[in-house]
Amino acid sequence: MTKSTVPPGVFEFLDATHIRVGEHLQVLRQLVDRIATDGLDHVSQERAKEVLDFFANDARQHHLDEEKHVFPALLASPDPEVVHAAKRLTQDHGWLEENWLAIEPSLSAAADGNTWFDVTELNHALDVFEALYQEHIELEETLAYPAARKRLADVNTDGMGREMAARRVAQKAKAHSKRD
Repeated sequence: MTKSTVPPGVFEFLDATHIRVGEHLQVLRQLVDRIATDGLDHVSQERAKEVLDFFANDARQHHLDEEKHVFPALLASPDPEVVHAAKRLTQDHGWLEENWLAIEPSLSAAADGNTWFDVTELNHALDVFEALYQEHIELEETLAYPAARKRLADVNTDGMGREMAARRVAQKAKAHSKRD
């Protein structure tokens, strides 16, 4: 049986992650500013751990969700603008990962109570990371997701939601086992 509309769960879940990305970018900005002005303290270390966990796990899983479940529908579109957007968004994921890899060592050091990193360089890397994420999310929410909703309107997406949830459970278990 097909559904006349995409179950809201899949896109609501993706949209909710975008909100969480914005929240974590804000926390990261506040953290970098705090370290620059006040140095590193216990609260900053805890914030760094939270941000590290989100971008190393949840954000990466979100990109996998899109590449596995959303972008294929866009790449099959007869609309060249939609196809171009899907290709650009996939490329953005690579750039976001590259930018994250520039930020992660400094943030990891902060989480561990170390301040060997250059806060000015971290601030610059964060400027790039924030700008790219904001442009990326805007393109997804204004063009990609609406087009994907239309293309998937007659597809039962329950399996997508189950796969996304199962992968997150497995990822969390793997991350938890590494900490033990």
